Amino acid sequence: MSEMRWNPVLKQWVVTATHRQDRTYKPPENFCPLCPTRDESFPTEVPDSGYEIVVFENKFPSFRPVPHRPVVAGTDILRVKPAQGVCEVVLYTDEHETTFRDLDVDHITNLIEVWTDRYRELGSLDYIDYVLIFENKGDAVGVTLHHPHGQIYAFPFVPPIPARELESAREHREATGRCLFCDLLKQELDDGVRLVASNSHFAAVVPFYARYPYEVHVTPKSHKLSLLDFGCDEKRSLAEILKAVTSGYDNLFGFSLPYMMIMHQAPTCEGDWSHSHFHIEFYPLHRTATKIKYLAGCESGGGTFINDTLPEETAEALRAAVYRAASADVTPADVGAAEGEGVGGDGAGGRR
Repeated sequence: MSEMRWNPVLKQWVVTATHRQDRTYKPPENFCPLCPTRDESFPTEVPDSGYEIVVFENKFPSFRPVPHRPVVAGTDILRVKPAQGVCEVVLYTDEHETTFRDLDVDHITNLIEVWTDRYRELGSLDYIDYVLIFENKGDAVGVTLHHPHGQIYAFPFVPPIPARELESAREHREATGRCLFCDLLKQELDDGVRLVASNSHFAAVVPFYARYPYEVHVTPKSHKLSLLDFGCDEKRSLAEILKAVTSGYDNLFGFSLPYMMIMHQAPTCEGDWSHSHFHIEFYPLHRTATKIKYLAGCESGGGTFINDTLPEETAEALRAAVYRAASADVTPADVGAAEGEGVGGDGAGGRR
């Protein structure tokens, strides 16, 4: 059962999804439901002996194309609606023991093509307003299945954080005639101290206002609204910088760093979204190798983050980690990410 309940105080929807209590939780590796089917007596979600990338509907969705009826009746203040939408799972690879950073650039480029296809198709549904593509990685984030995968939530509304971003961007456009995200990126590139990696089309920075200690935002250098605006070269550049950032994370403390990766792009409902600017935000939860950044009273109750680190210092550490990763693990597909126009071409390598 799932439904949407309106919070009239914060003016946002809350989704109840009680059936998700029964979803698969950390099964043994040889019983992973996201691996290819190896034994017919234990069928998985992929009835084949191998695959490259697979997308399927989540078996424990928060939203459904044909939603359940709400179990309660709403009022004029406490509104309730069916949770109509789509939840999908994206399997990055059939190799269980890998992570995003282990994928080669060609494979990540293909994954970006898959993301683009799903954004286009799901966004075309008349009941979908926003397509959120994301990845949860690691125990610290609460992951229940460790096979490398991401998710897509197609919302019947624009979620609160993207909605607030769009509001700020619209106000900035009206006041200055410019894109807020373009202006922010220009300042980060001019300053350079919080720059983590850069190539011909994208830059990765620890933002000036980072909430998490090693938070990174990946932003296109030209104004793009969504994945639909990228050409082949830009998709490959995005693949290179995503591999660079995730490799840097794993080299930061010497273990596979848990994180959330969230893709922000234009809503798919009708409207003028020219002030939107595509970007991807990474939220690692570690503040040191042995300490987690927990969201306690000030963050969860007050909505104000307390960052225990300086973005300038964490960016410096991440630049060094990205450079070490590129230097130690260069393959033919990654050469562009370690030399010339790649990770260090106009960013990390020059500032190590």
